[in-house]
Amino acid sequence: MKAAVITGVGSVEVTTVDDPRCGPRDVVVDVAACGLCGTDLHILQGEFAPTLPVVPGHEFAGTIVEIGSQVNELKVGDRVAVDPSLYCHECRMCRSGKNNLCERWAAIGVTTAGGAAEFAVAPVANCVKLPDHVRTEDAALIEPLSCAVRGYDVLRSQMASRVLIYGSGTMGLMMLQLGKLTGASSIEVVDLNEERLKTAVQLGVTGVASSADELDRPQGWDVVIDATGNEKAIQDGLGRVAKGGTFLQFGVSDYSARVTIEPYRIYNQEITITGSMAVLHSFERAADLFATGVLDPEIFISDRVPLDDYAKALDQFKAGVGRKIQVLP
Repeated sequence: MKAAVITGVGSVEVTTVDDPRCGPRDVVVDVAACGLCGTDLHILQGEFAPTLPVVPGHEFAGTIVEIGSQVNELKVGDRVAVDPSLYCHECRMCRSGKNNLCERWAAIGVTTAGGAAEFAVAPVANCVKLPDHVRTEDAALIEPLSCAVRGYDVLRSQMASRVLIYGSGTMGLMMLQLGKLTGASSIEVVDLNEERLKTAVQLGVTGVASSADELDRPQGWDVVIDATGNEKAIQDGLGRVAKGGTFLQFGVSDYSARVTIEPYRIYNQEITITGSMAVLHSFERAADLFATGVLDPEIFISDRVPLDDYAKALDQFKAGVGRKIQVLP
């Protein structure tokens, strides 16, 4: 089959690889669409400790074309979205219900072959059947939405919170949409990319700016969310948290990123600094939300390109052009 392969640090090509092998409790999915994500760039840079070469793509959906000998929950022809998370279910973190912090954490499209290919294999337990009205290609958005749902699980936001989001890429926009569902009294977005800020305005944001200084919140925000992973944005955001507020590190930073915190201010103003790692008990809920129309795929997906253009799509994503970019095998 044809697949995109990250062959080494900084190197990706579309080539022919072996067809996936289906285990007893696995299914093989004919991939309809696979979304690009910042994680793919980190893998390309040699981070996330992947063993290269690897077929990337952890945001995908498609149609089941083969089932394992012990699979009875789903059948050939079912359309599914796939949770890429792979846990050991044995370590201390898994046994305490924190599977996303699994000591042997793995993921389809990160540590094993993913959805940037014509076909992908997944455990049947990781597959969520799609309702008839959800288009298969659009359902590749469920995985990033499940990460956003996990983010709000961590925040445990109160009604009428004042929210500031750094970044209006796909994840920042998803945090914006979910923020409205949690009853935020205001949601403001900071980004240097004017085109992406236009999308935030289209989705009904309270205010947008290229700098938080322009937003006139001298007392800060109850909730500050970084969806960029950028050192400068994170540093700025830490200083914008109101007394008793929370800073959520949601964007994925480079391993080498560093910021400075003020311990006395954290103590004296009871500021919480926390993080959200991938998916945890949130994929099915994200699928349910997606089925209700919480996201408009035509707004969130800016580009759908053939698999042959995977390398070009990565370059476009890295350049910050567009919103969610999907490859269609």
